Amino acid sequence: MQLQQLAYFVAVAESRHFTQAAERMRVAQPSLSKQIKALEADLGAPLFSRARGNVTLTAAGEALLPLARRILADADTARQEVAQLAGLRRGRVRLGATPSLCAGLLADALARFHRAYPGIELLVEEGGSRDLVRALARGQLDLSLIIMPLQSDDPSLATQEILRENLVVVTPSHEHVKGPYLRIEDLRGRQMVMFRRGYDLREATLAACRQAGFEPRFAVQGGEMDAVLRFVEAGLGVAVVPSMVLDGRPGLSGTPLAPPGLSRTIALAHRKDVEPTRAAQAFRETLLTFVVEAGHEGTLPQGVELIAE
Repeated sequence: MQLQQLAYFVAVAESRHFTQAAERMRVAQPSLSKQIKALEADLGAPLFSRARGNVTLTAAGEALLPLARRILADADTARQEVAQLAGLRRGRVRLGATPSLCAGLLADALARFHRAYPGIELLVEEGGSRDLVRALARGQLDLSLIIMPLQSDDPSLATQEILRENLVVVTPSHEHVKGPYLRIEDLRGRQMVMFRRGYDLREATLAACRQAGFEPRFAVQGGEMDAVLRFVEAGLGVAVVPSMVLDGRPGLSGTPLAPPGLSRTIALAHRKDVEPTRAAQAFRETLLTFVVEAGHEGTLPQGVELIAE
């Protein structure tokens, strides 16, 4: 079994098409097919079912896919680590983060790290927390800022809670809100702008509304963070968002939810079954130092409080 064969296998499994997989791997399609057959012969089982032009994974293929992804990720990590033996002059950090964090404090932490380690390449994957957890478990990320609780039973994942952020009801800034707070019950019957399915904020909002005894009404749904904020600004409806994303958006206003309100916990997650690269270790230290300093100096975004010390 060769790493290249596993890479070809994963490419076919993800595209479900031999020709597209060959283009992705920049290899001739007959050569890719030959390596897949050699891998199947080595394992003693077919990995794909090829019927009427459709390519699907067999039971053996389904079992191999997560293992192959992890083996390839570990091999890539090994290459990165060996390349860094001369010091942190080069390397790579693959970081996952939710859109609210990318729009908020993460940029300043990334800038601090880049100034200290200009030769380290930073790759940021933006997505919902559940998607990021899956990518981390597959070895596609070194670190990820996620929302707790951890939406996975994978024992290889470890988390460190660092921040707690309040959720607010966001409205156009010209819309007058009576009082300093809104209750979840005040959203009954109001048109809402809702995130796409699988988004943590969507689940939190739906759960809060249902606990209050009603189903929310959607004016529009399916967006990511920036789209949701723009839809609210255009007057399509209100939304429940983290308070930090409103910085620099004068067209929007955030109203806290009445105590106890809604909040969520941000954690830094990593795989504990793989030794992190020196670059990833350095970024983790930089990020935690930045967050702790901001918490002590009172420079965290409004509605965000420090947990890590």
